[in-house]
Amino acid sequence: MKSAPRKSSRQIVQSAETGGEILKALARFGPSMSLSQVAAAADMAPAKAHRYLKAMIGGGLASQDPVTARYQLGPEAVAIGLAALGRMDAVGTITQLLPGLRDEIGHTCFVAVWGNRGCTVVRVLEAIGEVTIVTRVGSVLPLLTSATGLVFAAFLDPVEARAMDAPEAAEFLRQLEDPASKLAARLAAIKSEGVSVVHGALLPGIDAIAVPVLNAESRIAAVITTLGPNTAFDAAPDGRIARHLMALGQAASAALGAPKPSILPAASTPVPKSGRRSPRKAAS
Repeated sequence: MKSAPRKSSRQIVQSAETGGEILKALARFGPSMSLSQVAAAADMAPAKAHRYLKAMIGGGLASQDPVTARYQLGPEAVAIGLAALGRMDAVGTITQLLPGLRDEIGHTCFVAVWGNRGCTVVRVLEAIGEVTIVTRVGSVLPLLTSATGLVFAAFLDPVEARAMDAPEAAEFLRQLEDPASKLAARLAAIKSEGVSVVHGALLPGIDAIAVPVLNAESRIAAVITTLGPNTAFDAAPDGRIARHLMALGQAASAALGAPKPSILPAASTPVPKSGRRSPRKAAS
């Protein structure tokens, strides 16, 4: 018995595009639509739309009312939309505040969010006159050896880490589950103090400080990081740059509805000094 021929890459792309058109139709013309309405909005034959809708219902991307037989977005599509909305809100909020931070501290700043490959840079604001070609939009930073990654590691739900498409996820979980692991103690300190400091960046001689931004559910929405050459960068966890960065993290968290009191230390309160300089081995 012959097996069914495998779809070509082009066929897979076309299928994804078709499914996307149906999803957009359900989102734009909802809350519910008849089969003929979906087909018309997606510009395809009703039979074709029905095949795709059936597959999408199986994957939770669409649903069908058993009484009216009308279609609507499924629970997975709603979850994706809410996640995207939350991320956009976080990035937009921080982006508005970032220029003031960059101008105040005089160093490059960037924002990272959690993606399927890990902590991903989505906004970069370089310091005026400072040459720091170390981070670009789209860069995926190390989870266990970067200031940014360590903040995510401290606040991240292990379930999200398991879903990360990177070898680091397994190592992260292995160390976290080991009572004797130094990582667990370090992450606990970062979560308590609200700041991560690392010396020795993607380029030698670059230090970095990172803080979390929390949402209304006290979950991590993004990480703000600043970095600069160690000859002119105050990387002390209770220093001027750290205080400004934590103040911005608090402001962004408050704008996203994070409950008070925040876990982040007040900008005027010295951060406990357990995060002092460590061996130069990490990234921004």
